[in-house]
Amino acid sequence: MTFIAELASLGRDDLALAGGKGANLGESLRGGFRVPDGFVVTTDAYAAALRAAGLDPAGLLTGDDGARLRAAIEAIDIPERLEAELIEAYVRLGGGPVAVRSSATAEDLPGAAFAGQQDTYLGVLGEAHVADAVRRCWASLWTDRAIAYRRKRAVAEDGVRIAVVVQRMVDAQTAGVMFTADPVSGARDVLVVDASSGLGEAVVSGLVTPDHYVLGADGRVRERTAGRHEVVLRSGTDGGVTRAPGAPHAFLPDVVLAELARLGTDVAQHFGRPQDIEWAYADGQLWLLQARPMTALPPPPVRLNRAQRLIGSILLEMLPYRPYPIDMTTWLPHGPAGLMAEMMNRFGFRGGFQGFLTEQDGVVDRMIPKPPQPTPRAVLAPFRLVRLARRYDAGEWTNDPRYTRFVTDIAELSGRDVTALEWARLVRMPRRTLELGKPMALLRGDYLPRLAVTLARLWPILAVLRRTSLLGDLIGGGRTRTEDANRMLEALAEQARREPALAEAVDRLDPAALDPFPEFRARFETFLAEYGSRETETVLLVTSPTWGESPEVVLGLISALASAPKADAPTSRADAALHQLLPHPLLRGRRARGRIERLVTTARTGLAFREDSHFAMTASLPVLRRALLEIGQRLREAGVLADREDVYHLRLEEIEALGDPAALTEPQKERLRATVRARTARRDELDGVRLIDPAAVFPRKDGGDALVTGTPASSGTVTGPVRIVRGPAEFARLRSGDVLVCPQTNPSWTPLFQRAAAVVVDSGAVASHAAIVAREYGIPAVMGTANGCSVLTDGRRVTVDGGTGRVTAAPEPGQTP
Repeated sequence: MTFIAELASLGRDDLALAGGKGANLGESLRGGFRVPDGFVVTTDAYAAALRAAGLDPAGLLTGDDGARLRAAIEAIDIPERLEAELIEAYVRLGGGPVAVRSSATAEDLPGAAFAGQQDTYLGVLGEAHVADAVRRCWASLWTDRAIAYRRKRAVAEDGVRIAVVVQRMVDAQTAGVMFTADPVSGARDVLVVDASSGLGEAVVSGLVTPDHYVLGADGRVRERTAGRHEVVLRSGTDGGVTRAPGAPHAFLPDVVLAELARLGTDVAQHFGRPQDIEWAYADGQLWLLQARPMTALPPPPVRLNRAQRLIGSILLEMLPYRPYPIDMTTWLPHGPAGLMAEMMNRFGFRGGFQGFLTEQDGVVDRMIPKPPQPTPRAVLAPFRLVRLARRYDAGEWTNDPRYTRFVTDIAELSGRDVTALEWARLVRMPRRTLELGKPMALLRGDYLPRLAVTLARLWPILAVLRRTSLLGDLIGGGRTRTEDANRMLEALAEQARREPALAEAVDRLDPAALDPFPEFRARFETFLAEYGSRETETVLLVTSPTWGESPEVVLGLISALASAPKADAPTSRADAALHQLLPHPLLRGRRARGRIERLVTTARTGLAFREDSHFAMTASLPVLRRALLEIGQRLREAGVLADREDVYHLRLEEIEALGDPAALTEPQKERLRATVRARTARRDELDGVRLIDPAAVFPRKDGGDALVTGTPASSGTVTGPVRIVRGPAEFARLRSGDVLVCPQTNPSWTPLFQRAAAVVVDSGAVASHAAIVAREYGIPAVMGTANGCSVLTDGRRVTVDGGTGRVTAAPEPGQTP
């Protein structure tokens, strides 16, 4: 066993022996960078010390509390051979002050930095003190914060070990950290430097407000901001670290900053990705103290053209969270987005709704909208549209044999007991379910052209009449499955209004609370049976649960509706728009009026078809989800997955390639576990990192005194308190008269519009779901604010102007404006 390894002998492949920090420092030395001399007390040494002391981490660890284990490790006697080698290595280093730093096998990795989770000791002087610092570093592997961090990232406790890096101290005049990419914007052409006098630990631990620099790759200073220099840490003459009040000092010279930029650029190039670097400057030399991959780094910023912004506004509304690998290989390419792409291909446009997500290490890392590109066949698209518009009437689509066959096949698959299927049949079921959805693309491609042609005829007429502002209202209000669901929800809410005890039970958002109300519960279950396939968050991702799986979401909707008297039907606005239009002098003739009425009716029917065919497609979701979750359950029972939902981290082709989980060998199981662990870690790293900056899709406008601005989507001006609703789990928070502020919406949000005074959405545009529904319900809407959820706060009174796209502060009742 190797107890002591010189840093110069290590490289990036020595993670298991030297831990992340030790491996990266050794690799930096191999790359020719100036790194302080040192050595590593290896993971073998840690294991041998615990074994000699008879310590079993699993036996001493109690839940998330490692206090007993830490105390036991700090008190152990270091084995004689290890102690001798440690002292010898320390003497070879010169016997002076050293930095003793933890280096776990699960740190400084691309998916998990573990920054600050284990301990570091600076200015350690003397053999006994070095040995004691090594023990304390070992023990720090079991701090509560480190245990919690590992468990969040699914790092198995029995697989983690720790090494300790011992390096000669650099008596830094100035030190700090450097990111070789902008950690906020993701820009790769800048370096961000924080610096302060003395040891860099003051910067790393947040003891000072450092000087801040933004450098170009060429080393030129783009920005510099003075810090406050609260304290200065320096090496003590007798060991340890001294702390003294700071004092103002000059900025780093440009020549040093240019050298820092060269160092950062070279280190990032050597390791092949942006780096988080600790550095020190002493006696005219720049030292590299640590380099590790930057984590949680946003994708590089992009500039989008108008077409990309239009596509992006649609996609952002439909992607509330990062797709999983199972999404990328099932519902995304074969569900609504894939079917839309097929329909566009049919009319001579390729690339639309395809290839807009990129993956790294098996996980989606960014979104770049790609507008459809015309092919030579696109020249014939207008003629094809007219031909299809004449042939297919959206009012008759449910009689189409393709639709009736789809309904029959889905009903047959829905009736199967997936728990009773043998593995070979179960694993084929996802692909079979996805294949059933293909006729829906053909149906939409055949029946939607009449809507497109109708709108193309209606718009110029309204333009001549100078009534184009009425278009959105005119074509809304058609009877849809969504509206039918809303009526059933309103009926359930009305019963809750009449019965206070029932309303209280509904507010608990627990179906079990409905047991004392059997008649209501039966109606509620009838609703779920009819509309339970509706998605809760997005129709693009199979990992989003349905209403049937999340009855608490539906109860939240009923609770929100029951909080106030019954709302007016939304169709009144559509009819009012038609009544406003028909008296126009140019429409006095019966023929002209009849033509307008027919066009409006046809457009309403076409929009209803678009909504209802979307609803029909969701019938596949529960079937597909049941099959995938049963696959996950069997992999869990076979010891491959910790939870059945971990199947989301696998791709469909990986699942299809598996044999029966019960027959998998241990090496096969471990390969799958490793895949899931790696993708989980990568996904956790990107938690909170946006797929794309919404500001790139919705460029900010100069709104004057506006708190936020966006695209005007439904006219009107309303004042009310903000209620931020980030997802279906928060539906019940909305109360009548609130201004609904949310990241995005989908059809499952529709009932909330009966209670909201106005709606403000971070994503979306004038043709988005929220905009259409807001116009139907006659409430102001502002779309594509990009930052409404982060700028506005719950309870703040605002005025929403849906005609200008501005949201401004409003005085509280009784206050003077």
